[in-house]
Amino acid sequence: MTMLNPNIPEAVRAVASDGTKLRYAMMELAKQFPDVIALGRGDPDLDTPAHIVEAAKQAMRDQRTGLTPVAGLPELRDAIAHNLRTRNGLPVERDNIIVTTGGQEGIFLIMQALLDPGDEVLVPDPRYTSYDDSILRAGGKMVMVPTYPEDAFDLRAEAVEAAITPRTKALLIVTPSNPTGGILTEASAKAIADVAIRHNIIVISDEIYGRFVFDGWKHVSIGSLPGMAERTITLDGFSKTYAMTGWRVGFVAAPANLIDAMTTIKTLTTGPVASVSQWASVAAATGPDEVVQDFYRIYDERRAIMKNGLGEMGFDIGDARGGFFIWPNSSSTGIHATELSYLVLQEARVLVFPGAGFGQGWDSFLRVTVLAPTDQLREAVERMRPVIAKYRG
Repeated sequence: MTMLNPNIPEAVRAVASDGTKLRYAMMELAKQFPDVIALGRGDPDLDTPAHIVEAAKQAMRDQRTGLTPVAGLPELRDAIAHNLRTRNGLPVERDNIIVTTGGQEGIFLIMQALLDPGDEVLVPDPRYTSYDDSILRAGGKMVMVPTYPEDAFDLRAEAVEAAITPRTKALLIVTPSNPTGGILTEASAKAIADVAIRHNIIVISDEIYGRFVFDGWKHVSIGSLPGMAERTITLDGFSKTYAMTGWRVGFVAAPANLIDAMTTIKTLTTGPVASVSQWASVAAATGPDEVVQDFYRIYDERRAIMKNGLGEMGFDIGDARGGFFIWPNSSSTGIHATELSYLVLQEARVLVFPGAGFGQGWDSFLRVTVLAPTDQLREAVERMRPVIAKYRG
């Protein structure tokens, strides 16, 4: 793989080794080009279902706009706990739930409540780099655990165990994965659970994309396995499942003592989530599941369009089993993925993210989302096709 071309704008080259900054630099650069089809960020483009919007309006009409308990509305926490019990098999009740201002705050609160200075967190590589700051600001240290294309980026229990040291406090799992679309399979979950129990490690399981697992695979919540309830922290939210990113409602399920600690921190920082957003989330959590099934079918159709298109361009697209992302291997072009992303943006007016935005050593991968209407996805494929052919040479 070649070095970065000096013709790439300095704003991108200067942050090429910092995943989060690199992604934001690419988004800023995209603003300079007309008619860009954005396949970078992971924010759903679909409308929030009407019954959820109506619930927010009704809450305002009824003047249910005052402060709620910091941990969240009892009605919402009960509904979340019910769904986690029935859908995920997690043995949780209201006291095991805290409602957070999006998943980002959930990540921050988990790390602040859990970590002491010097504690190590095992993190799968590649990764969603927004975890980095939360771990480091809590005084923790990240230890990378490799994942591999030949496993469809499933997490190997032996790789986890090999990374454990006396300072290891927790293991982070993201399933389905951002950026790879890999999932934690049932066999891997059982093997990793055994490792966690034997080494007395806490597992943080980010399951924000858990309702969107495809091709006959199924989502597994590791906290549902024997012996794992007392050592698992599950992070989820409403943003991805119900197209509610701007409503800012996430949640964490964990042992009650950790929820208490997180609530104390939240009391001293952000306070409760906006009441109207919580009432809307009650409607989401208790309303018809058909809306999620409709979203599922839409995303599945979009995945087929993008996977077929990228495959026809000569990319090895691997086996993306869940979530909103395709993680194609771009090494056959012979071009560094950051440069390739820039060329695709400049010449095809399609924004995708380079793999370097998700960890070191991934400069031959791209992250492509399916979060655009089908006609735009087809247009994106047609725009990219001649550009990729030109540089593949």
